Amino acid sequence: METRAFDIGMIGQVLPQLLTYLDVTLLVGFISIALGSLLGGALAWANLSGAAPLRWASVSYVYVMRCTPSIVLLFIVFYGLPKLAFAVFDYDMNGLHRAVFAIITFTLLFGAYISEVFRAAYKAVPRGQYEAAVSAGLTPFQAFRHVMLPQAAIVALPNFGNATINLLKEGSLAYTIGLIDLIGKGNLIIAQNFGAYGIEVYLSAMLIYWVLILVLEQIFGWIEKRLDVGTSLSAAGKGQEMRGGDAVGAGS
Repeated sequence: METRAFDIGMIGQVLPQLLTYLDVTLLVGFISIALGSLLGGALAWANLSGAAPLRWASVSYVYVMRCTPSIVLLFIVFYGLPKLAFAVFDYDMNGLHRAVFAIITFTLLFGAYISEVFRAAYKAVPRGQYEAAVSAGLTPFQAFRHVMLPQAAIVALPNFGNATINLLKEGSLAYTIGLIDLIGKGNLIIAQNFGAYGIEVYLSAMLIYWVLILVLEQIFGWIEKRLDVGTSLSAAGKGQEMRGGDAVGAGS
């Protein structure tokens, strides 16, 4: 049996075809991240609240999602959710775009992962700062918005960035339910060539993901520096105000 030689020129031919479907991959990923962040915030709030039922429900959900493989949940959502929706609401979901099922799946997963990031970041900020802000006259929401949230964001950002990158990579599994995204298009190219050029196609996809991840790492690094500088300047300004107040008090 003759083995076909590796054709490096095929990578250059395949890259433009794969890039035309990069927007589908990014759309599924970023919508899942946005919705998952909202879900994760709600789960973190439930975990941190004093209500035992909410805390128990949040912890149970996170545990189940973190123990469920992505591809298993994807199949459960794709094959099971339409049957559930039809049985309960008499609504047929089979006509929906396959990207919808991918977004639902990755939203559920990302929400579980990121809720732990949010919870840990919030608890890393000393509780005394919140109490001091409320004692100074701020409302609980204002204390959270202006005191706790900026500091928690700095703590959470590195792990949030890692979770985002991991989700975009796991999003490549969406081709298994027939979604034609970057990987789905690659499989179509391989099928059109009767199984040939598989290595070249997947190397092309790997290069695209590699560049995408590098860009995201640079973006998150820049945001982290900006937040850190802003917090440092704010702290320095507050320190100068306190020193100025002490000087006035000593002068009087």
